This record gives sequence, structure tokens and C-alpha cells, in this order.
Amino acid sequence: MAALSFCSSSPPRILHKQSKSSFFPSSASSSFTQTVGELFANPFSVSRRFRGAVNSTVVSDESGNAKLPSSPAKKLRNIMQSPGVLQGPCCFDALSAKLIERAGFPYCITSGFSISASRLGLPDKGLISYGEMVDQGQQITQSVSIPVIGDGGNGYGNAMNVKRTVKGYIKAGFAGIIINDEVCCENTKSERRVVSREEAVMRVKAAVDARRECDSDIVIVAQTDSREAISLEESLIRARAFTDAGADVLSVDSLVSREEMKAFCNVYPLVPKLANMLESGGKIPILNPLELEEIGYKLVAYPISLIGVSIQAMQDALLAIKGGRIPPPGSMASLEEIGEILGFDTYEEEEKRYATSSSDREVSSSSVYRNQRVAKDDPEQREDLIVEVITPEVYNEPRNPFSRIWSRSLRIKIIGRDGFEKLDVRIPVSPLSRAIFRVLSELMQNLSYGWNRPDSWKVSQTLFQL
Repeated sequence: MAALSFCSSSPPRILHKQSKSSFFPSSASSSFTQTVGELFANPFSVSRRFRGAVNSTVVSDESGNAKLPSSPAKKLRNIMQSPGVLQGPCCFDALSAKLIERAGFPYCITSGFSISASRLGLPDKGLISYGEMVDQGQQITQSVSIPVIGDGGNGYGNAMNVKRTVKGYIKAGFAGIIINDEVCCENTKSERRVVSREEAVMRVKAAVDARRECDSDIVIVAQTDSREAISLEESLIRARAFTDAGADVLSVDSLVSREEMKAFCNVYPLVPKLANMLESGGKIPILNPLELEEIGYKLVAYPISLIGVSIQAMQDALLAIKGGRIPPPGSMASLEEIGEILGFDTYEEEEKRYATSSSDREVSSSSVYRNQRVAKDDPEQREDLIVEVITPEVYNEPRNPFSRIWSRSLRIKIIGRDGFEKLDVRIPVSPLSRAIFRVLSELMQNLSYGWNRPDSWKVSQTLFQL
């Protein structure tokens, strides 16, 4: 490990010799110590990294004194101090993240596999770019109040790319980021390849340095795929090295038995472990939360549950539509439920706070639309219109061989009581156009702006006679 010391300005943290509170900044602050003393056995304070945290908000107590800002990372770290194992379903867009929060989960995780599927319709083979992942992640973090752990993959390149990835995820509002040691983003049906142990540790060190340079406290989750690529022993060695390099949470993918899972959790037992419960096609045993807690896990991810059921539901719905049916009511949310999930009521309540005077509202686009709808529905509020049918004009176009077919034009002008012209159109007519005007006369009976009034029949009859 001595050869790696140049990547960090401070010696590696030996977290397995520290208490749980060591996952938080350690600089002293008496005011903050009093605030969180009830939550943690060993008091600690927030370092200056919190002062520049993304999406941080400064709150005040009853006396008006400003308190320390709250960041997504701080929320996640507080959650990780709560007892029991913490389930984190994987989302792939803002809507799926909203549903996770609505279901009561304390945090969620983005899935690169699912985002690649939903955003690109392509497999997770390194095709989705860093920029696309950051953009998708920002939409997700802005849509929920719970902390979100982002899937950073292999960091999209070497250690310098890892630093850029971590900084981008911090700006996007993520509470944590997962960095793995894969050569590229590979999944399921192909053999996994990992970088050397030294390069893998360098990625973690680069992530830690990027966190410090951003004055952030983002939670760094270091994941190794070396169990499948090399051996269990190698994966455990890398897990220890990742911890010494500064990782906050550890994860070993593709463990094949409870015994291997226990061996992993015994590596620095006080360091939180993340279990990746791959629901279909994975090698890791699928255990319930109580079983995972007993083994020693703190966090558990469900990577393809939401994208999997979404695909199946859409396929079922399309099959029903293709067969001339619609999806049964029990298989889809009602319009009211969709509106509630998306926050239509909340939006309208908030919109009222910014309502202007009645005169201003009348000229707004939304109010104009609303007034038009009322006018259509209420006969008393319909506008009286002046309908003028001008005598057909004969025109000649000697250069046009088809001029005799359309030798007349009918001009219809509609003027409102306010003096504004509503319609002024010329319609070519011929003896062969009776069927066209028959259809037109029927349509005019159903048009808005008073076409169902008695005087509109005169226009309709005039057209029909022509």
C-alpha cells in the first residue's frame, strides 16, 4: 500500500479499528456535537466540506439562528446510522424514483443497467455515456427528497475520469456514488474482467480526492467484481484495500453462498456492506432483509425489479390493445392516481400563491383557454357572430387547364361582435361539389363560436344550394 500513498494528502483511514462514527468528518465543532449527541455515541462534527455541499439548505431554529446545512450525503449518512438493514430499490428515471419515495423507502439507487435500457433501449455494455448518466441522475435527484446513490460504473475511464465522474455526480445532487473495478460495463452473459488491484485502489483514491476537492461528503461505495473474474480471496483483499483507501461502503458482487457473504461481511465488520440482490440470473442467494442483517449487511439493492415489471406490464398492455381490448382497470393506475403521483394538486395549490389581479389573469394564456371552454359550454356566454356569405365570384385562369373545373369561389367571412374578424376564407365551388358542402354543412353545426345557433343554418343552406 505504500506505493499508493502519493494519491492522497493524508494517510489512509483504518476504519476497521474505529467506531461507526468514523464514517463522518472528524473535525471539532461544539455546536454540532450538541445537536447530534443524542444520535451517536461518540460525538463528531461536520467538516468544512458540508459548507459547499450540493443541494444543501440552511435552516433556522425557533430563535432564528442558522443551523448547519443539510446535504444529500448527510441525509444518507444519518440513515445509515439507523438500526436494521436498509432496502434501496433501483430507479431509472424521475417517475420510478418518485414511486420509491412514495412507497416509503428511505433512499434509492440508480441502476446503470436500467437507465441504459430505458433511455437508450440498449444493453449496459458501456454504450451510455457519462454525460447521459449525469443528466438522467440530475432529473432523478431533483424529483425526490430522499438521498440517491448513483451508479458510477467504472468511472468511465482511468483515475482522472473517475475524479471527473465523482465531481459531476456531486453537482448532480447525488448522496453517494458506486465505483467498481470492471474493465468496462459488462453484465450477465459475458465473463467479467477487472483491472489490476493497484488500478482498482487508485480509482477509489481518485474518488476520495475528488470528494475532498469539491468540499463534499458524498458517500463512496467501492464495489469489486473480482469474485467472478478472479477468486473469493482476491475480492476480500480488494475490499480491505478499498477501505484503507477511504471508501465508506463496500460491495462484492456475484458471491455464491451464505458462507461467502459472511466471509465478506467479516472484513472490517464496522464498515457498512451493500448486498446486490440481482433478482434474475444472478449468482448471489436471494435473502430477505432479516437474513441479510443477520449476516452483516447494512444496505441492500434490487437492481432490476422496477425495470423488469415495467417491461412486462407494457408488453401485457400492448398485447391487449393489439387484440382490440384495453388493459383491465386493475392492471393500470387511474388518471386520478397518476395526477396524485405527479403532484397536480400540489402544483395548483402552489400556483395560487402567485396569482395576480383579475385583469392580469384574464390575459394569461391559461385563463383565456379556460374562458373559451366556458363560452362553449354555456349558451348564455357564447359570443354573437356576424356571418356574411359573399356572392360567388367568377374568375378565369386561361393558363390553367383545370380552371373550368373550379370556376367559382365562395367567400365566407365571420366577424365577431367585438369587431374582430374570426374567419375569412374562399372556397372553390363547382357543380360536382355538392357532397363536399353537405359534409361542410354538417360540420358547421358542431363548430364552436355559435355555429349551433339558428342563423348558422342560413349559411349551411346557402352552401348546400350552391
